[in-house]
Amino acid sequence: MIKKIISGGQTFADQRALDVAIKLGFAHGGWIPKGRMTKTGILPEKYKLKEMPTDNYSECIEQNVKDSKGTLIISYGKLTGDYDYARKVTLNYGHQLLGINLKQTIPFKAASLVNDWAQLKYIDVLYVMGPKACVHPDAWKHTAHIVEGALTLDLMDAAPDSHTTDFTKEENLDKHPVIPKTVDEAVDQIIKEMPLKDSVHMAHLKKEGLRSLNLCLGVFIRNQFLQKDVNKELLESCISVSGKDNLNENNAAFIIIEKLWEKLQGTHRLRIVK
Repeated sequence: MIKKIISGGQTFADQRALDVAIKLGFAHGGWIPKGRMTKTGILPEKYKLKEMPTDNYSECIEQNVKDSKGTLIISYGKLTGDYDYARKVTLNYGHQLLGINLKQTIPFKAASLVNDWAQLKYIDVLYVMGPKACVHPDAWKHTAHIVEGALTLDLMDAAPDSHTTDFTKEENLDKHPVIPKTVDEAVDQIIKEMPLKDSVHMAHLKKEGLRSLNLCLGVFIRNQFLQKDVNKELLESCISVSGKDNLNENNAAFIIIEKLWEKLQGTHRLRIVK
């Protein structure tokens, strides 16, 4: 399961890979030359890359290879320069290596290949090198599609509770001064609090996998929303939605979880665009 994306941040494609990690809630990092210099200018501070004590980019490549379990090199043909150097360093360290030639493989198929490779080789920290814009004007876009597709597929393959926020932790309690009165209001509030990667993961669960969420998300719903003798309106809304005559707090919480899942299926499932 991929847990972190690292990159040297040198090209727009490298930066888009980091953007995808940030967007989906994955950890990100990497090493960059002294002064945070890249081929596109000074790297913005929003990218949490560390500076090397040198401006030699080759040393950054080597450190990124060392800090990762696998290197993904995306290209439009034969590897040259820094890309070929990264290939050699990765092999020298005995780390996993995958090259994607976009002259031979379309981005969506590439995303599936990356996910399969990462799962097979147990890669949790992935070093991504994307092509330069001068090689192809859509280099950044193709890199983003591949990384986002691979991470989304990774979320789909994860165990039911492996990516879900622990709503029973203190930082996730007492966040809702306004108590929802309907199932729809409860669902909307949870979506606002839920990290994007958790939303994507939950959207791809099978219905039978929802029961595992009752151990964390269900506790949160019962403690925060279904306060006994306080929020009778929400309990009545759950009963109405379920079509049953009566529900206890546990079953009412699960009704909200089911409706949350149904809504996320319509908004956060991976769509294949050909």
